[in-house]
Amino acid sequence: MDAAGDSPPFMVSAWPALSYDRWRETCDTLHAHTQVLGKLAARLAPPEPQLQHAALRLTARGWETAPLPAPDGSGALVIALDLRRHEAVVEHSGGRTERIVLTPDRPVGEVTSAVLAAVAVLGGPAEIDPAPQEVPWSVPLTEDSQHARYDPRQVSDYFAAATQAALVLAAYRAPFRGRSTPVNAWWGSFDLAVSLFSGLPADPPSRDFIMRNAMDAQEVAVGWWPGDARYGKAAFYAYAHPAAPGFAGAALSPAAARWEPGLGEYILDWDDVRSDPDPRAAAVEFARSAFRHACVVCGWDMTLAASAEGTPPPVR
Repeated sequence: MDAAGDSPPFMVSAWPALSYDRWRETCDTLHAHTQVLGKLAARLAPPEPQLQHAALRLTARGWETAPLPAPDGSGALVIALDLRRHEAVVEHSGGRTERIVLTPDRPVGEVTSAVLAAVAVLGGPAEIDPAPQEVPWSVPLTEDSQHARYDPRQVSDYFAAATQAALVLAAYRAPFRGRSTPVNAWWGSFDLAVSLFSGLPADPPSRDFIMRNAMDAQEVAVGWWPGDARYGKAAFYAYAHPAAPGFAGAALSPAAARWEPGLGEYILDWDDVRSDPDPRAAAVEFARSAFRHACVVCGWDMTLAASAEGTPPPVR
């Protein structure tokens, strides 16, 4: 085992500062790389409600798919972005692996083509729609030479922050006794999120493909993202769908949490979390506070709602 390859050659804070404006180029490149993984998941995985089959996971090495059926029927494939070794990885359940190095100036188009070629070698060819989704650029992923910047230190800071955020979301989700998602890594919006469901259906906010499939059930979503062009700071967020009158503008905890009208969501900035004496506890309290408020104003079954805070406890 090459231990040196598993860790960056510099120290990374457990709760690092993260400003989108400072790492915009690398962030957008990394975001584009995740879209290749997501499109392969959407193409190969059996369809699930709320598009769960297309979601990725944040693991101890980075972003990766669940095991996907190989196109040639030979077994399973996992496609990953290893953010410790800084490479894209395609693995076959039979033991074969292909690796594509993510160098500081390697274009998305080149990486995308290499990943698709590795999939074809290991498990048969898979066709994807190369059009990027939910982003302000439109160049196909297979042709994208615009996004090439990849700074390993910035990626390591992002990964450390994302790991802490994923642990917060997992702790918040753990006791809930209704239907919920795992901690999803969404490649369209480049965020991590957990949805807790009431069990009731809901009308999608629009009829486009994503909305009519992803938002057809009553839910409260809590997540985290590293910032984007709309909101240049990393933050936790929370929203309810459908949001009943009175959902906006409440006072949540901790005190730094606030309603952000431009986003239509409650926000707790990452800087407020990392400056707290107990960052993880502050972030979990934000998630639980938002969920409590949403359940009250949206008329959820309060017995089900109470389970999100451990009543009854998950383990006795």
